Amino acid sequence: MNYLSLSDYLKQTYGQKVYKISLQSGCTCPNRDGTVSRGGCIFCSEGGSGDFAAPLLPINEQIDFAIKKVEAKLPAGKEHKYIAYFQSYTNTYGDTGKLKAMYAEALSDPRVAALSIGTRPDSIKDDMLETLKLLQAQYGKKIWVELGLQSIHEDTASRINRGYTLPVFENTYRKLKEAGLTVIVHVILGFPWETEEDMLETVRYLSSLSPVLDGIKLQLLHVLKGTRLGDEYLRHPFHVLELQEYCDLVVRCLKLLPKETVVHRITGDGPKKLLIAPLWSGDKKKVLNTLNRAIKLS
Repeated sequence: MNYLSLSDYLKQTYGQKVYKISLQSGCTCPNRDGTVSRGGCIFCSEGGSGDFAAPLLPINEQIDFAIKKVEAKLPAGKEHKYIAYFQSYTNTYGDTGKLKAMYAEALSDPRVAALSIGTRPDSIKDDMLETLKLLQAQYGKKIWVELGLQSIHEDTASRINRGYTLPVFENTYRKLKEAGLTVIVHVILGFPWETEEDMLETVRYLSSLSPVLDGIKLQLLHVLKGTRLGDEYLRHPFHVLELQEYCDLVVRCLKLLPKETVVHRITGDGPKKLLIAPLWSGDKKKVLNTLNRAIKLS
């Protein structure tokens, strides 16, 4: 089975391998500060899903710090390109002027090929939307907006304390696409109350979006220490997907996607020091090898 992986897409677009560096904007989240709710989504760690991000320094220093870490593992003497990824918390939730300056600084770095912004569909105001549209035109570099949907099911949205309904996502998706921005949607596979069919329904829905979805991240549910989901698991352990279950499910998801949709992720990393379950997910090499074998054989 063939699908458009992020690695292949980046090589096609930029003519070389491109690396992602995780940065911080210093934003919080309306699902943590009381605007929408408190405590965040039940699966989200204190790092706000940005446990691997660079320290909170001026943007140029964050970029230098993150690039040095990446380049320490790469052959010397070659010029590399990077995606500046504002990952943790909600990176459009704050003062638009300050965020614009941060994003402009990242985009102005010649090593940065594109900008990726993790956020929520209910936290993109019209002035922020216009700002992103103008920055993309000004710097001639793609801006990706990553939306944490996780599931289309309202029961799941309530259980995970997501804090917004599906129509909010649909409205934001439409506005982002009309602005010419690239949209990537996060989906979590493995909520214990969802059936396999429930999870496939989420992917079918995303596959039917018009305009066509630019990118998707398929993420295994990680149960982490210090989260409400983790506390619940320690009190009353629930079923988490086994490796083969997860591989079979990913294959079924990939078969549903349009050929134009870029698959940015087929698994994910939970910090090993925080990981409670599933423990098999901590062996990234084994997971990726098993996934790739399952995809190749499908």
